[in-house]
Amino acid sequence: MDDSITIVLDNRDILSGVCGANDTNLKVIESSLGGRIAAMGNEIRLEGADDDGVRRFKTLMDNLISMVREGEYPSPEYVRSLTGADYGEEPAPEEAESAGAEAPESYIHIPHGFGRVYPRSRNQAAYIRAMRNFDISFGIGPAGTGKTYLAVAQALSLVLSRKMRKLVLTRPVVEAGESLGFLPGDLAQKINPYLRPLYDAMESLVPYDIIHRMEETHTIEIAPLAYMRGRSLNDCVVILDEAQNTTKEQMKMFLTRIGEGARAVVTGDITQIDLPKRVESGLLHAISILSEVEGLNFSYLHTADVVRNPLVKKIIRAYEKQDGTE
Repeated sequence: MDDSITIVLDNRDILSGVCGANDTNLKVIESSLGGRIAAMGNEIRLEGADDDGVRRFKTLMDNLISMVREGEYPSPEYVRSLTGADYGEEPAPEEAESAGAEAPESYIHIPHGFGRVYPRSRNQAAYIRAMRNFDISFGIGPAGTGKTYLAVAQALSLVLSRKMRKLVLTRPVVEAGESLGFLPGDLAQKINPYLRPLYDAMESLVPYDIIHRMEETHTIEIAPLAYMRGRSLNDCVVILDEAQNTTKEQMKMFLTRIGEGARAVVTGDITQIDLPKRVESGLLHAISILSEVEGLNFSYLHTADVVRNPLVKKIIRAYEKQDGTE
Protein backbone atom coordinates (compact mmCIF):
# COMPACT_ATOMS: atom_id res chain seq x y z
CA MET A 1 0.00 0.00 0.00
CA ASP A 2 1.36 3.42 -0.93
CA ASP A 3 1.93 5.91 1.86
CA SER A 4 3.01 9.52 2.25
CA ILE A 5 4.93 11.73 4.66
CA THR A 6 5.41 15.48 5.01
CA ILE A 7 8.48 17.10 6.57
CA VAL A 8 7.81 20.63 7.87
CA LEU A 9 10.79 22.97 8.25
CA ASP A 10 10.85 26.23 10.19
CA ASN A 11 13.67 27.77 8.16
CA ARG A 12 13.71 28.40 4.41
CA ASP A 13 17.54 28.36 4.34
CA ILE A 14 17.52 24.82 5.73
CA LEU A 15 14.89 23.85 3.17
CA SER A 16 17.05 25.27 0.38
CA GLY A 17 20.15 23.45 1.62
CA VAL A 18 18.36 20.11 1.88
CA CYS A 19 16.74 20.41 -1.56
CA GLY A 20 19.92 21.56 -3.33
CA ALA A 21 20.16 23.75 -6.41
CA ASN A 22 17.06 23.27 -8.59
CA ASP A 23 15.94 20.52 -6.19
CA THR A 24 18.71 18.21 -7.45
CA ASN A 25 19.05 16.49 -4.06
CA LEU A 26 15.33 15.70 -4.00
CA LYS A 27 15.54 14.27 -7.52
CA VAL A 28 18.34 11.93 -6.43
CA ILE A 29 16.27 10.74 -3.46
CA GLU A 30 13.16 10.34 -5.60
CA SER A 31 14.99 8.18 -8.14
CA SER A 32 16.20 5.93 -5.32
CA LEU A 33 13.02 5.61 -3.26
CA GLY A 34 10.35 5.80 -5.93
CA GLY A 35 7.22 7.83 -5.39
CA ARG A 36 7.00 11.58 -5.90
CA ILE A 37 8.78 14.27 -3.88
CA ALA A 38 7.79 17.94 -3.95
CA ALA A 39 8.88 21.01 -1.98
CA MET A 40 6.17 23.60 -1.37
CA GLY A 41 6.43 26.53 0.99
CA ASN A 42 8.28 25.23 4.00
CA GLU A 43 7.35 21.57 3.42
CA ILE A 44 8.89 18.57 1.66
CA ARG A 45 6.37 15.86 0.85
CA LEU A 46 6.82 12.28 -0.34
CA GLU A 47 3.85 10.53 -1.91
CA GLY A 48 3.34 7.14 -3.52
CA ALA A 49 6.09 5.26 -1.65
CA ASP A 50 5.78 2.04 0.33
CA ASP A 51 6.35 1.78 4.09
CA ASP A 52 10.07 1.07 3.62
CA GLY A 53 10.44 4.06 1.31
CA VAL A 54 8.71 6.35 3.83
CA ARG A 55 10.98 5.10 6.63
CA ARG A 56 14.14 5.62 4.55
CA PHE A 57 12.93 9.05 3.45
CA LYS A 58 12.51 10.18 7.05
CA THR A 59 15.98 8.89 7.96
CA LEU A 60 17.52 10.70 4.98
CA MET A 61 15.71 13.95 5.78
CA ASP A 62 16.79 13.82 9.43
CA ASN A 63 20.41 13.37 8.37
CA LEU A 64 20.35 16.10 5.73
CA ILE A 65 18.58 18.58 8.01
CA SER A 66 21.13 17.98 10.78
CA MET A 67 23.94 18.46 8.28
CA VAL A 68 22.57 21.78 6.99
CA ARG A 69 21.93 23.05 10.53
CA GLU A 70 25.65 22.51 11.22
CA GLY A 71 26.60 24.66 8.23
CA GLU A 72 27.30 21.92 5.67
CA TYR A 73 25.48 21.81 2.34
CA PRO A 74 25.07 18.33 0.85
CA SER A 75 25.95 17.81 -2.80
CA PRO A 76 23.99 15.48 -5.09
CA GLU A 77 27.00 13.10 -4.98
CA TYR A 78 26.82 12.96 -1.20
CA VAL A 79 23.07 12.35 -1.30
CA ARG A 80 23.73 9.47 -3.71
CA SER A 81 26.04 7.97 -1.10
CA LEU A 82 23.30 8.29 1.52
CA THR A 83 20.70 6.61 -0.66
CA GLY A 84 23.10 3.91 -1.83
CA ALA A 85 22.43 4.92 -5.45
CA ASP A 86 25.84 4.74 -7.13
CA TYR A 87 25.46 7.16 -10.03
CA GLY A 88 22.39 5.61 -11.56
CA GLU A 89 23.05 2.00 -10.55
CA GLU A 90 20.30 0.31 -8.57
CA PRO A 91 21.57 -0.49 -5.04
CA ALA A 92 21.16 -3.94 -3.57
CA PRO A 93 18.19 -4.12 -1.18
CA GLU A 94 20.35 -4.67 1.91
CA GLU A 95 22.56 -1.71 0.95
CA ALA A 96 19.62 0.56 0.22
CA GLU A 97 17.98 -0.25 3.55
CA SER A 98 21.01 0.73 5.63
CA ALA A 99 22.73 3.38 3.53
CA GLY A 100 20.83 6.36 4.90
CA ALA A 101 21.70 5.47 8.48
CA GLU A 102 25.35 4.49 7.95
CA ALA A 103 26.78 7.06 5.55
CA PRO A 104 26.76 10.09 7.91
CA GLU A 105 29.07 8.19 10.28
CA SER A 106 31.67 8.26 7.52
CA TYR A 107 32.33 11.99 7.56
CA ILE A 108 35.74 13.19 8.74
CA HIS A 109 36.04 15.96 11.32
CA ILE A 110 39.40 17.75 11.36
CA PRO A 111 40.07 19.96 14.41
CA HIS A 112 40.80 23.55 13.28
CA GLY A 113 39.99 22.50 9.70
CA PHE A 114 37.86 24.31 7.15
CA GLY A 115 34.90 21.97 7.66
CA ARG A 116 33.82 18.38 7.79
CA VAL A 117 34.79 16.13 4.90
CA TYR A 118 31.87 14.09 3.60
CA PRO A 119 32.05 11.13 1.22
CA ARG A 120 30.61 11.83 -2.20
CA SER A 121 29.90 8.24 -3.16
CA ARG A 122 29.13 4.92 -1.47
CA ASN A 123 32.64 3.64 -2.24
CA GLN A 124 34.20 6.72 -0.66
CA ALA A 125 32.11 6.16 2.47
CA ALA A 126 33.32 2.55 2.65
CA TYR A 127 36.92 3.74 2.16
CA ILE A 128 36.64 6.17 5.07
CA ARG A 129 35.20 3.47 7.33
CA ALA A 130 38.03 1.12 6.34
CA MET A 131 40.70 3.69 7.24
CA ARG A 132 38.99 4.08 10.59
CA ASN A 133 38.67 0.37 11.34
CA PHE A 134 41.82 -1.26 9.95
CA ASP A 135 45.45 -0.79 10.91
CA ILE A 136 46.49 -1.02 7.26
CA SER A 137 44.13 -0.03 4.46
CA PHE A 138 44.55 0.31 0.72
CA GLY A 139 42.71 2.85 -1.44
CA ILE A 140 42.89 1.84 -5.10
CA GLY A 141 41.33 3.78 -7.96
CA PRO A 142 41.84 6.11 -10.91
CA ALA A 143 42.73 9.80 -10.77
CA GLY A 144 40.17 12.08 -9.18
CA THR A 145 38.40 9.52 -6.99
CA GLY A 146 39.54 11.17 -3.75
CA LYS A 147 41.77 8.35 -2.52
CA THR A 148 44.69 10.62 -1.55
CA TYR A 149 42.52 13.54 -0.42
CA LEU A 150 40.47 11.36 1.94
CA ALA A 151 43.60 9.63 3.27
CA VAL A 152 45.16 13.00 4.11
CA ALA A 153 41.90 14.19 5.70
CA GLN A 154 41.69 11.08 7.91
CA ALA A 155 45.36 11.39 8.85
CA LEU A 156 45.01 15.07 9.82
CA SER A 157 41.93 14.21 11.87
CA LEU A 158 43.88 11.61 13.86
CA VAL A 159 46.95 13.79 14.41
CA LEU A 160 45.21 17.11 15.19
CA SER A 161 42.87 15.36 17.63
CA ARG A 162 46.02 13.93 19.31
CA LYS A 163 45.02 10.32 18.68
CA MET A 164 48.27 9.85 16.77
CA ARG A 165 51.68 11.32 17.51
CA LYS A 166 52.65 12.37 14.00
CA LEU A 167 51.89 12.13 10.29
CA VAL A 168 54.42 10.55 7.95
CA LEU A 169 54.03 11.13 4.20
CA THR A 170 56.01 9.06 1.77
CA ARG A 171 56.11 8.26 -1.92
CA PRO A 172 58.40 6.36 -4.29
CA VAL A 173 60.54 9.08 -5.88
CA VAL A 174 62.44 7.20 -8.56
CA GLU A 175 59.66 6.98 -11.14
CA ALA A 176 61.42 7.65 -14.41
CA GLY A 177 64.89 6.23 -13.94
CA GLU A 178 66.03 9.43 -12.24
CA SER A 179 68.27 9.02 -9.19
CA LEU A 180 67.39 11.25 -6.23
CA GLY A 181 71.03 12.21 -5.77
CA PHE A 182 71.20 13.85 -9.17
CA LEU A 183 68.23 16.13 -8.56
CA PRO A 184 69.05 19.75 -7.53
CA GLY A 185 68.72 21.12 -4.00
CA ASP A 186 68.62 19.68 -0.48
CA LEU A 187 66.43 16.70 0.48
CA ALA A 188 63.28 18.79 1.00
CA GLN A 189 63.73 20.49 -2.38
CA LYS A 190 64.45 17.19 -4.11
CA ILE A 191 61.30 15.44 -2.92
CA ASN A 192 58.94 18.42 -2.85
CA PRO A 193 57.69 17.87 -6.45
CA TYR A 194 56.81 14.27 -5.59
CA LEU A 195 54.95 15.14 -2.40
CA ARG A 196 53.27 18.32 -3.69
CA PRO A 197 49.90 16.57 -4.21
CA LEU A 198 49.88 15.60 -0.53
CA TYR A 199 50.57 19.21 0.46
CA ASP A 200 47.86 20.42 -1.92
CA ALA A 201 45.39 18.15 -0.12
CA MET A 202 46.50 19.40 3.31
CA GLU A 203 46.28 23.06 2.30
CA SER A 204 42.69 22.55 1.12
CA LEU A 205 41.74 21.03 4.47
CA VAL A 206 43.43 23.17 7.14
CA PRO A 207 44.93 26.69 7.28
CA TYR A 208 48.54 26.95 6.19
CA ASP A 209 49.69 28.22 9.61
CA ILE A 210 48.61 24.89 11.13
CA ILE A 211 50.65 22.98 8.54
CA HIS A 212 53.62 25.26 9.20
CA ARG A 213 53.33 24.69 12.96
CA MET A 214 53.15 20.94 12.43
CA GLU A 215 56.32 21.12 10.34
CA GLU A 216 58.12 23.15 13.02
CA THR A 217 57.18 20.65 15.74
CA HIS A 218 57.98 17.69 13.45
CA THR A 219 54.39 16.52 13.70
CA ILE A 220 54.58 16.13 9.92
CA GLU A 221 57.44 14.20 8.38
CA ILE A 222 58.03 13.84 4.66
CA ALA A 223 60.47 11.29 3.37
CA PRO A 224 61.21 9.29 0.23
CA LEU A 225 60.13 5.67 0.49
CA ALA A 226 63.73 4.51 0.37
CA TYR A 227 64.36 6.34 3.66
CA MET A 228 61.82 4.11 5.46
CA ARG A 229 64.21 1.15 5.49
CA GLY A 230 65.31 0.07 8.96
CA ARG A 231 62.74 2.18 10.80
CA SER A 232 59.85 1.20 13.04
CA LEU A 233 56.93 3.62 12.84
CA ASN A 234 55.06 3.69 16.15
CA ASP A 235 52.00 5.71 17.23
CA CYS A 236 51.76 7.53 13.93
CA VAL A 237 49.67 7.55 10.78
CA VAL A 238 51.59 6.85 7.59
CA ILE A 239 50.46 7.50 4.01
CA LEU A 240 52.19 5.79 1.11
CA ASP A 241 51.01 7.56 -2.03
CA GLU A 242 51.45 6.47 -5.67
CA ALA A 243 52.02 2.92 -4.43
CA GLN A 244 51.62 1.48 -7.93
CA ASN A 245 55.19 2.69 -8.54
CA THR A 246 56.71 0.65 -5.72
CA THR A 247 58.53 -2.59 -6.41
CA LYS A 248 57.61 -5.80 -4.59
CA GLU A 249 60.63 -5.32 -2.32
CA GLN A 250 59.71 -1.71 -1.52
CA MET A 251 56.11 -2.60 -0.69
CA LYS A 252 57.20 -5.41 1.64
CA MET A 253 59.71 -3.10 3.28
CA PHE A 254 57.07 -0.40 3.85
CA LEU A 255 54.39 -2.71 5.24
CA THR A 256 56.83 -4.27 7.69
CA ARG A 257 57.77 -0.82 9.07
CA ILE A 258 54.35 -0.38 10.69
CA GLY A 259 54.85 -0.52 14.45
CA GLU A 260 52.75 -0.49 17.62
CA GLY A 261 49.74 1.83 17.60
CA ALA A 262 50.32 2.94 14.01
CA ARG A 263 47.92 3.25 11.10
CA ALA A 264 48.93 3.05 7.44
CA VAL A 265 47.05 4.03 4.30
CA VAL A 266 48.37 2.93 0.91
CA THR A 267 46.96 4.68 -2.16
CA GLY A 268 47.55 3.93 -5.82
CA ASP A 269 46.21 3.84 -9.35
CA ILE A 270 46.96 0.52 -11.05
CA THR A 271 46.19 2.04 -14.45
CA GLN A 272 49.14 4.46 -14.20
CA ILE A 273 52.19 2.34 -13.41
CA ASP A 274 55.46 4.12 -14.34
CA LEU A 275 57.85 1.27 -13.51
CA PRO A 276 60.11 -0.13 -16.23
CA LYS A 277 58.73 -3.08 -18.15
CA ARG A 278 59.38 -6.47 -16.53
CA VAL A 279 59.34 -4.84 -13.06
CA GLU A 280 56.21 -5.97 -11.20
CA SER A 281 54.28 -3.33 -9.30
CA GLY A 282 54.42 -3.79 -5.54
CA LEU A 283 50.81 -2.70 -5.31
CA LEU A 284 49.60 -5.33 -7.78
CA HIS A 285 51.66 -7.95 -5.97
CA ALA A 286 50.20 -6.91 -2.61
CA ILE A 287 46.66 -7.17 -3.99
CA SER A 288 47.37 -10.71 -5.19
CA ILE A 289 48.89 -12.07 -1.98
CA LEU A 290 47.39 -10.00 0.86
CA SER A 291 43.69 -9.84 0.01
CA GLU A 292 42.84 -12.60 2.50
CA VAL A 293 45.05 -11.35 5.34
CA GLU A 294 43.02 -10.32 8.40
CA GLY A 295 43.57 -6.78 9.62
CA LEU A 296 44.07 -5.41 6.10
CA ASN A 297 41.42 -3.86 3.90
CA PHE A 298 41.33 -3.11 0.16
CA SER A 299 38.91 -0.38 -0.93
CA TYR A 300 38.31 0.03 -4.65
CA LEU A 301 37.16 3.30 -6.17
CA HIS A 302 35.93 3.48 -9.75
CA THR A 303 35.18 5.95 -12.52
CA ALA A 304 31.78 6.68 -10.96
CA ASP A 305 33.58 7.94 -7.85
CA VAL A 306 35.52 10.68 -9.69
CA VAL A 307 34.87 14.00 -7.96
CA ARG A 308 37.05 16.32 -10.02
CA ASN A 309 35.90 18.22 -13.11
CA PRO A 310 33.17 16.10 -14.78
CA LEU A 311 35.40 15.94 -17.85
CA VAL A 312 37.86 13.79 -15.87
CA LYS A 313 35.25 11.05 -15.59
CA LYS A 314 34.63 11.16 -19.33
CA ILE A 315 38.36 11.07 -20.06
CA ILE A 316 38.89 8.03 -17.83
CA ARG A 317 35.99 6.20 -19.45
CA ALA A 318 37.36 6.97 -22.91
CA TYR A 319 40.72 5.45 -21.97
CA GLU A 320 39.03 2.44 -20.39
CA LYS A 321 37.07 1.89 -23.58
CA GLN A 322 40.23 2.18 -25.67
CA ASP A 323 42.07 -0.28 -23.40
CA GLY A 324 39.15 -2.69 -23.29
CA THR A 325 38.86 -2.47 -19.48
CA GLU A 326 35.39 -0.93 -19.34
